[in-house]
Amino acid sequence: MLGKDNPFTAEQIQDFLDNFLGLILSEQRTIKAQAEALAQCTREQQLWVFQWVKTLIRENIELAYRFTINAPKALALISENGLEDWITEAVEINNNMGLQPAIAHLQAVETYAKAYRRKHTCLALADIQGILQTFLTGLNGRQLQLATSDVTFTDTHTLFLPISLNRFVLCADNFLLYKAMIAHLWAQTWFGTWRRPLFTAIARFNHRDKAIRLFHTLERLRLDACLARELPGLYRDMGHLLTRLTEQRVPSGWQDIAHHLALPDATVDDSYHLLETVQTWQVPPPVCYQGIVLPEQVEHQMTLRQAEDKKAFQAELAQLNKNKSTAPKSQDSTDEQNGADASTGGMNTNEKPEPSSEKSSENQTTLESKQFDIKALPETHEAQRMTPILTIDGQPVSPSENLKKVMDSIVQDNGSIPQDYLCAPESGEGFETADKGSKAPDLKQPIENKVFLYPEWDYRRQRYYKNWCVLREVDVPLQSEQFVNDTLQRYHGLLKTLRRTFEALRGANQYLKKQPDGDDIDLDALITSYTDAHQGLEMSQHVFTKMHKIARNIAVVFMVDMSGSTTGWINQAERESLVLLCEVLETLGDRYAIYGFSGLTRKRCEIYPIKRFEEPYNITIRQRVSGIAPQEYTRMGVAIRHLTQIFKKIEAKIKILITLSDGKPNDEGDNYRGTYGIEDTRQALLEAKHEGIHPFCITIDSEAKMYLPRMYGTVNYTVIDKVQELPIKVSEIYRKLTL
Repeated sequence: MLGKDNPFTAEQIQDFLDNFLGLILSEQRTIKAQAEALAQCTREQQLWVFQWVKTLIRENIELAYRFTINAPKALALISENGLEDWITEAVEINNNMGLQPAIAHLQAVETYAKAYRRKHTCLALADIQGILQTFLTGLNGRQLQLATSDVTFTDTHTLFLPISLNRFVLCADNFLLYKAMIAHLWAQTWFGTWRRPLFTAIARFNHRDKAIRLFHTLERLRLDACLARELPGLYRDMGHLLTRLTEQRVPSGWQDIAHHLALPDATVDDSYHLLETVQTWQVPPPVCYQGIVLPEQVEHQMTLRQAEDKKAFQAELAQLNKNKSTAPKSQDSTDEQNGADASTGGMNTNEKPEPSSEKSSENQTTLESKQFDIKALPETHEAQRMTPILTIDGQPVSPSENLKKVMDSIVQDNGSIPQDYLCAPESGEGFETADKGSKAPDLKQPIENKVFLYPEWDYRRQRYYKNWCVLREVDVPLQSEQFVNDTLQRYHGLLKTLRRTFEALRGANQYLKKQPDGDDIDLDALITSYTDAHQGLEMSQHVFTKMHKIARNIAVVFMVDMSGSTTGWINQAERESLVLLCEVLETLGDRYAIYGFSGLTRKRCEIYPIKRFEEPYNITIRQRVSGIAPQEYTRMGVAIRHLTQIFKKIEAKIKILITLSDGKPNDEGDNYRGTYGIEDTRQALLEAKHEGIHPFCITIDSEAKMYLPRMYGTVNYTVIDKVQELPIKVSEIYRKLTL
């Protein structure tokens, strides 16, 4: 016999429900399934259902029946207080709006449960951002910012977090999850995750996206171990979160990998080395605080920051050198006539610097002036807690606060101060700011008299800022044709196929009859004309045939993203795509132009003419394509408006603007990131459409589906999974667009 605390059986529950709902039950409408589901609940929950069945029958027996259908699911999804709200709201809807809306409310129990959890357990980032920013400021390294995003990641300047969290019932646990996310993203910037370009390191792998996710898993294990040493209390709390969510910190079968990465001297190089081992393994599910990695965003941000840090570092050293050269000589400064030695090392501030006369030649690099050398810092996480020591003539000097900050930032990004950051002084007036070892050409010379002003759309105010953006046409320096030749050789077989495909697109010959002159006799027309003459009518002179070639009337502009995030494989794939396109478009005969775009804030927007409509495809164009190099940010709206103006001067039946990009609109400083940039780009595209231009976007951004439909529409873009596929896909898409 059942005790008073034991749940009712399915048979007992069915008997109870039959007594109350029997009037509307039939062979088709039974409560057997509901009874079996409720038998799995606690006795307290069953009694709650019985009580509400009795109550609802007084309202409407059909409503009571529908309640029994959805009650088991509600008991599983909604807390006790939420259950009362759910059913009470159903009664109110029935009273105010009728039976059907009330039934719909009961059936939408899953939606209600989600909304209830968000309302009562959701923790908004805005409510605790100040506290979290303080926590982040207390960690080592450069100052990082917090911002909201649909995905959790960092670009090494900003930590992007969900706008709210409700993974746990308690707000305190959701707060702890925010801290865990911040710690993990901070660890990427502090313990050297991004000291090697990820795209370059995984170029040899066939499946790029899988390699990125596996690398992230390896780094997450290494960073977990770093956090265990650096923040042991938070590390334990992170373990509690994983336990509550039944997530594994170390994936099954990864124990040896995790042990290796937990060693104190493990670096990101170990993760890349182990990537070879796990490349064929399945990607483990991410843990709750892991987020994702977006290497394009990181490389773009780091490229800009490293250039700024290098320039600032060299300027500070130049000032130190100038101050030293103008200072009075002391008796101990016997080497001052030969210049100064500037070295940085990962030594403790209490350690004495090594005398310059005892420095080994392998630790010393003499530059053009034979004045400056540098020692590399060890690339372990311990090194990042040490302050680099700057010495001149073997004696430590106190760097300014600004120089110390710049040095710390450089070490955080690189693990050491790179030797090429020390350039020879020019006449004692300062350091060169150009990196002589860099292969990226300097594109910053605007073409004379090629400066334009364009408006920009502010969606918040629903109006334009007149003459807001300053755009300059900038020459692309000519580079060797070797890249073009290598590309043609690499894609030799594909190029043949593309040429045959594109030749088929050329206008077919149309056979015209009854012409006044032509290539041959039109027998049908001649017979008709002869018959007319025989009947006394005037004989027609239109008795010839002529072949008429139908010309394609198409003009296309390729707008190529030259932002800093295209560094590496993306830039190479873009250039390869343009090489193949130029070759096949010359076969096709369509009019086409190619422009790159980039910029830094609204005052330095830049467009790079690579091939204008009126220019023939020749050695100069090939050398420009070879010279395409990553630059600054992705301010798209102004570039689209400029190309729209160029299109206005072209007479063509079909005008197409094809954008090659690796990410969404983005710029530094004036809030062009996020919604503002997307809406301005969308407005510029609408302006282009108004002028009869058909826009299309080809991107490799895995997050593109979150914003491109808003900008281009649901059918006017495509996302390419692999950068290596870009040259092939671009040609295929062009062919489809111009059929």
